[in-house]
Amino acid sequence: MPWHSPLELPRKLLTLTVLAILVLNTSATEGKWTTKHEAGRCAIRGQCGKQSFFGSELPCPDNDLAKEPDEETRKKLVEICGKGWSKGDVCCDGSQVDALKSNLKRAEPIISSCPACKENFFNLFCTFTCSPDQSLFVNVTDEVKASSGKFIVTELDNLWSESYGRGFYDSCKDVKFGATGGKAMDFLAGGAKNYTQFLESLGEKKLLGSPFQINFPRPTASNGTKIFENMTAADPKPKACNDTNEDFRCTCVDCPAMCPELAKVTEQKYCHVGALPCLSFAVIIVYSIFLVLLVTAVSGHMAYQKHNQRKSERLQLLQDAALSDDEDEGDMVHNAGMVDRPQRHYKLNTICDNIFNGLGRTCATYPLITIGVSVVVVVVLSIGWINFEIETDPVRLWVAPSSAAAKEKEFFDDNFGPFYRAEQAFVVNDTLTSGPGPVLSYDTLSWWFDVESRVQHRLSPMEQVTLSDVCFNPTGDACVVQSLTGYFQGSFSNVKPDKWQTTLKKCAESSGSEDCLPDFQQPLSPDIILGGYKGGDVLSAEAMITTWVVNNYQPGSEGEARAMDWEKGLQSVLKDAQREAKDMGLRLSFSTERSLEEELNETTNTDAKIVVISYVIMFLYASLALGSTTLSVRSILQNPANALVASKFTLGVVGIVIVLMSVSASVGLFSACGIKVTLIIAEVIPFLVLAVGVDNIFLIVHEFERVNVSHPDDDVETRIAKALGRMGPSILLSASTETIAFALGAAVGMPAVKNFAVYAAGAVLINALLQVTMFVAVLALNQRRVEDSRADCFPFLRVKRADVGSAHGAGTYGYDDEGPLQRFIRKVYAPALLDRKVKLAIVIGFLGLFTAGLAFIPEVALGLDQRIAFPRGSYLIPYFNDLDEYFNTGPPVYFVVQDLAVTQRKHQREVCGRYSICDPYSLTNVLEQESKRPKTSYIFGSTASWIDDFFTWLNPANDKCCIENGKPCLKGRDPPWNLALRGMPEGEEFIHYLTKWLHSPTNGDCPFGGAAAYSTALVLDPSQNPPSIPASHFRTSHTPLRSQADFINAYASARRIASTVSSYEKIKVFPYSKFYIFFDQYASIIRLTGTLLGSALAIIFFLSSLLLGSIATGALVTLTVAMIVTDVIGTMALAGVSLNAISLVNLVICVGIGVEFCAHVARAFMFPSKSVMEKAKEKYRGRDLRAWTALVNVGGSVFSGIGITKFLGVFVLAFTRSKIFEIYYFRIWLALVILAALHALVFLPVALSLLGGEGYVDPESDGSLEDDLAARRYRSLLPEDEYDSDDY
Repeated sequence: MPWHSPLELPRKLLTLTVLAILVLNTSATEGKWTTKHEAGRCAIRGQCGKQSFFGSELPCPDNDLAKEPDEETRKKLVEICGKGWSKGDVCCDGSQVDALKSNLKRAEPIISSCPACKENFFNLFCTFTCSPDQSLFVNVTDEVKASSGKFIVTELDNLWSESYGRGFYDSCKDVKFGATGGKAMDFLAGGAKNYTQFLESLGEKKLLGSPFQINFPRPTASNGTKIFENMTAADPKPKACNDTNEDFRCTCVDCPAMCPELAKVTEQKYCHVGALPCLSFAVIIVYSIFLVLLVTAVSGHMAYQKHNQRKSERLQLLQDAALSDDEDEGDMVHNAGMVDRPQRHYKLNTICDNIFNGLGRTCATYPLITIGVSVVVVVVLSIGWINFEIETDPVRLWVAPSSAAAKEKEFFDDNFGPFYRAEQAFVVNDTLTSGPGPVLSYDTLSWWFDVESRVQHRLSPMEQVTLSDVCFNPTGDACVVQSLTGYFQGSFSNVKPDKWQTTLKKCAESSGSEDCLPDFQQPLSPDIILGGYKGGDVLSAEAMITTWVVNNYQPGSEGEARAMDWEKGLQSVLKDAQREAKDMGLRLSFSTERSLEEELNETTNTDAKIVVISYVIMFLYASLALGSTTLSVRSILQNPANALVASKFTLGVVGIVIVLMSVSASVGLFSACGIKVTLIIAEVIPFLVLAVGVDNIFLIVHEFERVNVSHPDDDVETRIAKALGRMGPSILLSASTETIAFALGAAVGMPAVKNFAVYAAGAVLINALLQVTMFVAVLALNQRRVEDSRADCFPFLRVKRADVGSAHGAGTYGYDDEGPLQRFIRKVYAPALLDRKVKLAIVIGFLGLFTAGLAFIPEVALGLDQRIAFPRGSYLIPYFNDLDEYFNTGPPVYFVVQDLAVTQRKHQREVCGRYSICDPYSLTNVLEQESKRPKTSYIFGSTASWIDDFFTWLNPANDKCCIENGKPCLKGRDPPWNLALRGMPEGEEFIHYLTKWLHSPTNGDCPFGGAAAYSTALVLDPSQNPPSIPASHFRTSHTPLRSQADFINAYASARRIASTVSSYEKIKVFPYSKFYIFFDQYASIIRLTGTLLGSALAIIFFLSSLLLGSIATGALVTLTVAMIVTDVIGTMALAGVSLNAISLVNLVICVGIGVEFCAHVARAFMFPSKSVMEKAKEKYRGRDLRAWTALVNVGGSVFSGIGITKFLGVFVLAFTRSKIFEIYYFRIWLALVILAALHALVFLPVALSLLGGEGYVDPESDGSLEDDLAARRYRSLLPEDEYDSDDY
């Protein structure tokens, strides 16, 4: 991709340098080799001819004495090699010095940034060429006769001391070159790893190296003895990159020893005890201690009871066993449990009861008006649908517009243009049963050249544009296409059947060679075009990688439309190529910039069907279940006509319609306010509101049926008022708690969470209001229909055979106030649950479950692997797999500098890196240091520093770069160009040359031109006087990022680095990479999750304590909800569900659903129904009695209204093709439904029976004498075996 490829100096320059240095002078005596090795004597000198017609001039063997050069030669020698050559004899003449100077100047750009390396390089070749003692360290070992008749040297030994070799290598090994940040050692010596490889590479005879063989043997054996008699290795003192002499000292970029020591990065390590996180270890220890104490207490209690029992038995033997009068009197108490009936009144509850009682009476008295007003209000609110918009842009979903990441992206796009559109393809050879194999072959190359040709010439379907119309073209001559074909200049005619492998290996080793450059003249690193090879053997690569870089534009612009249209044509070509690859035994995967959004939309379309089916099933169940609440099988068998009247299917449908109305009203209201709908809202809100709404409907209907049986003589309005008076406060508790808890999310900056919270809070509130008004009105109309014996769904038909009195009677008419589920809870479940041993087991089990949930919290990962966002079978899944497996280059990262007056020397020092004047903690220096610790910084490679390359371009030594008035720009300047930047351009002059540089091409003559590498890296503001540079960026790369954790840590590291530089230099710096915007949420999501859930639990505690009148009960409700949420988080760790915005929304839903499950049970406990409580007889006392009453009263409604409804809906989601729905909805919601039902119907009643607060009188149960008589008449109608049995 373009970030890897500013131009490098062609290796040809180095070839010419080495070639010219080795061409030495003097006429030699024919056949004479180096026979004398002594001071003042030469070994080779002069040019005696070529070995072949196309070969280079080779030196002559010459063992004569050194000679004094003429004055002109001396001057030239001093100019190029230094003042040390100002006197004495030499073994070279003027023509050699000219050649030496010319070619050393060609090599100078590679090494000039490090004075020590340059000095050592120049010194080695000056000494080799001109030293008067040449014969002491040079020995000719082979020569041949040239066509000129003279002997020419073809091989020689060149002795240099080990100390100099090491010093020379050490001074050059870290020197960087050019905008690529490549190492000079890669150009000089093919990436040599030590000094022997370095020297060996310099002397090796090869096409792009020395024209004859120069051996650099070790001067001594391993035991220290001399190998070469009469010869002494050259041993000048090498200059170190951190030399004490400032004239030779290099900068941090080229010399790690000169770098300031950065502060150590403290890695975020979580506390562990062995393999366990400390939190997990702590909760396990606490739970274990709790178990030990509990077992000890229970054992002690049992022993104490047994002791008392034995003592009592002994005393009984001594006493009369006759019952006392007191005991006889005790047996006469009927239903002793009623003695514990609450006697206190809670004023706030009484007020709420009266309000809901009056509201119920009003709605039942004027049902049509109530319905009409409700519909009108909903319609008015729904008008806002005209502004309905769905937000699909991930950037605007996951990042708050006011966040730093969003502002930085906007700044980057506005100043440097949107990041390029990358279209990428992988050709992989992994279809063999034996496993992956080499992908490269002559036939494969032939086919792939053809594919790329089709891509290049393909016209887009709508705009009829080609690649050249939309591609990134920095030089104006060719599109940037990073492909293996670039090594062959994009033409298959350059691929020779017998030579392509040699060419490929050569170009992989020397990608900057002129004959390996692609048409866009930027080197191709093998890591970005080949994958799956090891040890540098590119021929074994298992994958070819091709990247087409396309210009990007602002969203919605014409340019973006053209680019997307071209991508459509590209997809067509690559899909055809996929089939062709399969026929060849290969596999092709690809992605275009538009692919991601297309596949996500495909996922949405796939999910929509499953979601609709899920909701339909929940609707049908709710409607049918509501109609069968009090209609028994016995009544249907006795009189089938009663089923037609008693059915409540229409009532259930209306209840579901109310749910949909509340969603519609909420969407309309907030759409009118300009809050966009997200896909999360569309998929989740109906689920949430249905859970809350259906439960409330079941509660109201069930309570109304009880009132119908206990008060059959009251009019419909009174019965409705009583039912709503009792259930209204319970609905108020759950709805208010959920609404406020959801509304807290509106304070979150992340739009996906914020918008969901707003819509959820509105929908839940509107739904609750419609249920206590419109639904109550419909319920009143439905009851009048029943009492008038009219058929359900067809109220205009009267069912004459139906028992009209059944609406007012009890069991004798075939009706009952409880269904099979309620009967099971009353007679089997509740008694079993409240057994002492069972309660103990439940407390131990659920606290153990809570402990496990806490223990697994540290194991929940962060992130959202984009592969799971696609439907199963998506063509992007293999692409992302290949990207992880074969692409060994990390994404680029830009460190953007804002509002810095770079035209001033003071501020130039704050960002530069290659000059001695640069600050130790300048931006470039810090990035260089960070790249040396990639495991913590996630930074790899050198920094493309525009200001360093700009000043290098100004160097008059690079006489082909900055040319003005026919000569180098700063030639003859006083002071001359220098590494301290003394006298270098500032102010307007700086802008003048900078503008010229940004238009300067990059080519073989000048590899430092800014047009290709930096044309978009700076922003010039000509409106200022003088013109300024309000923004510029410094480019480097991340290490290859394989996992979500890598991306998150890389983003955090870049933030840390920018903050470090800003702190040191007092400048504005921020990091930018294309993926940052999606990972910004993880910088705060843990804190955000804790804040949201903690705030929601605090609200639950406050409101439940207030509305229930008990801090203890409020605390138990809050604890139960917290346990539900904690266990769901623990389940996330086990089910592989990571924490992100989607799962955060689901956790907020967990709070809401948890409250809905628990609130009604808790209120039924605090305000027990008198009529239900009487059914317990004398079996229970105190809190046990109220817990039993709560379960019997609302347990069935909670289980069937929420539990079964939600379970059916969630079950359908298991069949989705979308992995994201399966993981983030099916798994979490299934765990939520099961855990919430278990906690609300198992743990909470037990906890309330042990620690619940003191109860209050239920105003609706505390009736007058008339009510009491009605209740007694109701009991007289019950069969004897119903409530007088001991089987409860």
